[in-house]
Amino acid sequence: MSTSVPHIHPQEKTECSMTDSVMSKAATMEIPINSNGGTRALAEDDSLEQDLQQVMVSGPNLNETSIVSGGYGGTAEGIIPTGSIKGPAVCFNPEFNKRIPVTGFGPNMHHSTSSSSMTAEEATRGVAVEKYEAMKKWGLNTYKCTKQMISERFGRGSRTVDLELEAQIEVLRDTKRKYESVLRLAKALTNHFYNMVQTQHALGDTFADLSQKSPELRDEFGYNAETQKLLCKNGETLLGAINFFVSSINTLVNKTMEDTLMTIRMYENARLEFDAYRSDLEELSMGPRDAVTMARIEGAQEQYQVHKEKYERLRSDVTIKLKFLEENKVKVMHKQLLLFHNAISAYFAGNQQQLEQTLKQFNIKLRPPGADKPSWLEEQ
Repeated sequence: MSTSVPHIHPQEKTECSMTDSVMSKAATMEIPINSNGGTRALAEDDSLEQDLQQVMVSGPNLNETSIVSGGYGGTAEGIIPTGSIKGPAVCFNPEFNKRIPVTGFGPNMHHSTSSSSMTAEEATRGVAVEKYEAMKKWGLNTYKCTKQMISERFGRGSRTVDLELEAQIEVLRDTKRKYESVLRLAKALTNHFYNMVQTQHALGDTFADLSQKSPELRDEFGYNAETQKLLCKNGETLLGAINFFVSSINTLVNKTMEDTLMTIRMYENARLEFDAYRSDLEELSMGPRDAVTMARIEGAQEQYQVHKEKYERLRSDVTIKLKFLEENKVKVMHKQLLLFHNAISAYFAGNQQQLEQTLKQFNIKLRPPGADKPSWLEEQ
């Protein structure tokens, strides 16, 4: 009994075996990566190179659909042109004596992949262009401002000056320096006085203990213990008044005045930018009036107007804040200086009633003894 072998066309057999060889070798190919992240030359044998040259006779055609093998970046070695395929791709398998359709490839899939890649590329390109424009604008602005600053330092450039406003700003800075000195001294007084009160408290406890253990000096130790305890109590009341004074001065100096000075710094930066673009416009206006220069003058005029409006707006803000700061400073310091004077006078005069009345007048509440210590529940 003879077995009949199906006749296989030589061309089909050659094409299928060649395709299987290319796909199998391309699938098992390794792409080495060097230390810098780039790809080295592929270590291919001569047979694979010949097969690829037979498949890619004249290189890829951009008007035809192509299949890219590998996932490391679309080099020319991994592209198999499929423009001549009409319908589903097939491969002849002699073992099963039939043609097996190859799915997963086609013009629709390639089109969607290309569309998504183009969309991502356009988005990335848009972000890069936006960052480049922002960096370019920042660099140009920094150059102009630096040039203007150097010109002012060497007396070559002119600057816009508001004499009245500049005088008020200088007064504010001098006032802030003096108030910082008052705040520093008040904090030092608080620390020293706190140590003295603690010493008086310890001394009173020692006198009271000796009064119990020394019968012959019980009265003398007892008098001194009562005196030190009274001084300690009055000292704690005075400390409450001084702490309130320090807290109010600290708020005035480091918050209210600092907020106004921050606006002043913004105003000074806006003034420098305004003068920089004003000088740029003046230099362009003195040059030739050709088409290119006129376009640059028009752009400089627009930038000049923008920075002029910004400068005038911040100058108005600084004027308003200086006015409100002066009113607030007078109100706060009138109250705090009166408190400080009355509390110090009452303490050193030994007038405990007046000292307590001073704290009530300014709504100052003292913490009860041991309020700073955590409760037994918090210690657990």
